[in-house]
Amino acid sequence: MTQLPHVPSAPTSASTPDSAIHAQIAAELGVKTWQVKAAVDLLDGGSTVPFIARYRKEATGTLDDTQLRELDERLRYLRELEDRRRAVLEAMAAQGQLTPELQAAILAADTKSRLEDIYLPFKSKRRTKAQIAREAGLEPLADALLKRPDLDPEREAARYLNAEHSFDDAAAALAGARSILVERVAQDPDLAATLRERLWTQGRMVSRVKKGKESEGQKFADYFDFAQAPTGMPSHRVLALLRGEKDGVLELDLAEADPNDDDALAAARSRYESAVARCLGVADRGRPADAWLIQTAQLAWRSRVLARLTADLRGRLFTAAEDEAVRVFAANLRDVLLAAPAGNRATLGLDPGLRTGVKVAVVDGTGKVVATDTVYPHAPARKWDEALATLVRLARKHNVELVAIGNGTASRETDKLAAELIKLLPAAEVKPQKLVVSEAGASVYSASALASAELPGMDVSLRGAVSIARRLQDPLAELVKIDPKSIGVGQYQHDVTAAKLDRSLDAVVEDCVNAVGVDVNTASPALLSRVAGVGPLLSENIVAYRNEHGPFAKRSELKKVPRLGAKAFEQCAGFLRITGGAEPLDASSVHPEAYPIARKILVAAGSAPASTLDPRAFVDGTFGLPTVQDILAELDKPGRDPRPAFAAATFSEGIEKISDLKPGMVLEGTVTNVAAFGAFVDVGVHQDGLVHVSALANRFVSDPREVVKSGQVVRVKVLEADPERKRISLTLRLDDEPSPSGGRAPGARSEGQRSEGTRSAAGRPEAGRSEGSRPENGRAAGGRPAGGRPAEGHRTGGRPANPQRDSSGRDSGGQRGSGAPSPGNKNASSSKPDPKSSSGRPPAPNPAPANTAMAEALRRAGLGK
Repeated sequence: MTQLPHVPSAPTSASTPDSAIHAQIAAELGVKTWQVKAAVDLLDGGSTVPFIARYRKEATGTLDDTQLRELDERLRYLRELEDRRRAVLEAMAAQGQLTPELQAAILAADTKSRLEDIYLPFKSKRRTKAQIAREAGLEPLADALLKRPDLDPEREAARYLNAEHSFDDAAAALAGARSILVERVAQDPDLAATLRERLWTQGRMVSRVKKGKESEGQKFADYFDFAQAPTGMPSHRVLALLRGEKDGVLELDLAEADPNDDDALAAARSRYESAVARCLGVADRGRPADAWLIQTAQLAWRSRVLARLTADLRGRLFTAAEDEAVRVFAANLRDVLLAAPAGNRATLGLDPGLRTGVKVAVVDGTGKVVATDTVYPHAPARKWDEALATLVRLARKHNVELVAIGNGTASRETDKLAAELIKLLPAAEVKPQKLVVSEAGASVYSASALASAELPGMDVSLRGAVSIARRLQDPLAELVKIDPKSIGVGQYQHDVTAAKLDRSLDAVVEDCVNAVGVDVNTASPALLSRVAGVGPLLSENIVAYRNEHGPFAKRSELKKVPRLGAKAFEQCAGFLRITGGAEPLDASSVHPEAYPIARKILVAAGSAPASTLDPRAFVDGTFGLPTVQDILAELDKPGRDPRPAFAAATFSEGIEKISDLKPGMVLEGTVTNVAAFGAFVDVGVHQDGLVHVSALANRFVSDPREVVKSGQVVRVKVLEADPERKRISLTLRLDDEPSPSGGRAPGARSEGQRSEGTRSAAGRPEAGRSEGSRPENGRAAGGRPAGGRPAEGHRTGGRPANPQRDSSGRDSGGQRGSGAPSPGNKNASSSKPDPKSSSGRPPAPNPAPANTAMAEALRRAGLGK
């Protein structure tokens, strides 16, 4: 049996760089140093985050996967910092520049930017004006004027002329000396650190439209004349500004103060120039060289120091915005991957199209393709009746229970086709439920090598319909086959560092797959590759072994798979499930190393639920209380799925396009994306509406995901619908009343409203929203904050918004969907959407297919209650 690491009796106190890193991470996470050290040791030893979080709780003091991911990211940064620190020390020592004072400063640097500030003057660089002046012997002139301002600059400069280097008169010599002093002060790390923080809080990031770009850059119109302090600037706004600059529409700059207040700007500039003068040690006391030195300080600020700090702060802004964008993307991806599965139900997948037709695929309850076809109900062919006949035949032949409709081109028209299909099926038969699902990434999957291997011989155009059907049955199992960036839930994903984004999204996929578990006998290579300790190579080996030898009967047989050694088995075994095998516990999340204690618990429980036992009675030198509690929970409720029960939004009949929406209408919809400034909701008009963060609840909301998640079914009220600009403004606060002209009530301030006296185009939502709404997937939306809300950041009283819940009281999951329309529901503003399907029955809350089988296997074996 694998022995679990014991909890250290005391924190380590070594003064190595690693111990300092452990202590720093522990302080940042608010945990003990020994917990960090234990986690780092496990990570360095090849353990994965899901394995450590689930099966090594005693070793790490129950650090969860979120803490471990943060720990892993900080560990990477701090180790890179140490590597760079070592390289800087070696380089300076080789130059003979490493004094004790510099060494102490380098060792004390706690960020990469601080380290580079210190190293900047000693970096190898191209020859600058200052370097040329030094080579011409002008540094003594600069030092002389700095130390003795009573000297006359012109007379003193005449002593240092150097015709060989083109310094053949006093003016040229003084210009060279000035270049030396400007470079010296520009490279001062302490001055840079002080003024950088002052600019961060007191400066203004300024954007203006480039001349002649007003028309083509309308999506950035809110930033045509914009200024805001860098500190506290929302991430979506930073990325919108940077994208506007990248697209050639905006010019960005950093000002010392409000650029529209000349007096304030002049006063702030004078303060910064005075700080530079103090750094040089100069002051205007009427001495001959004072005026020249003051001008040098002013030039240093305007030409070098401000430019350097602008670059630094832009980098800081981007890094913070990037981190937030990656966090939002990862959170949305997690919600989409853990969306409620419809379960083992025969599904008809429809990939809509006009000229090329609607691609049709039927998959059975296991996801196996049983039929494909292409129908042409829409223009230009208009073979509506023929298409209906084909769909009716397929639905009846294969007992279809669900119809999954892709949300792309011709989706609304295809949704009508599906509605007629349901009406044409005999009343005595079980009528399917229709839902609109995101087809983001389906085309990417269709053309992939994986799709070719899974669906050999099938036309590429039909593979998308198969993917659409399967992602309704089990979103996680299907979406792992697609690059996470193609799933369409990111915010400015092409503006962030690809490596950082990929690392974060891969971690989310890995955590989600392992949280649900994988049936090793049915899973695809793509799904298996995301299991802890497996990866692409071993996943192919597992499938090849399964194909050659038949289904695995026991987890222990995994050790026979080529290249799946002891370490890989330790990491993956608990997450791979075998249903109906020789060992019932193989269908659970109990790790094989804990089977002996699990059997001991089952014997002690007898016919009673495992939860009635005292977990402390089973704690020993190997398994601590957290592990025992996990085992008891698993044995008490086998087959648990962390995903919510299946639910789908019911779109209102007659609401098909933006012009059908009227202020005051109450509709049901599905949250498709959550951003820092609000949530996007699909209400069935092929244009997502925006619920601004101020309209999510009757309380201050700092993070929209506190209230809603992607895939959640919600009820919203329409505040404004603008067909021309394709913008829909919604609110979750159903007691909100739109203003007479639609949108927010007079006086309510938009989150994107200008400060510092800059102009704002009245009525326009922030460019970052219009341009970034429904980012990267081709559907844009915008909107304004709810009526009557105070300025963002102000707390208000009132009751909190009720979370949208299903009949069991849990937060609803669900597909972006269209259930069958309610009979006679012609006016969505006065009637509530019918939560039932056209068959009159609510959708069945089915858990994931693999876990259903696992639960049944455990019950048959007498392990489930």
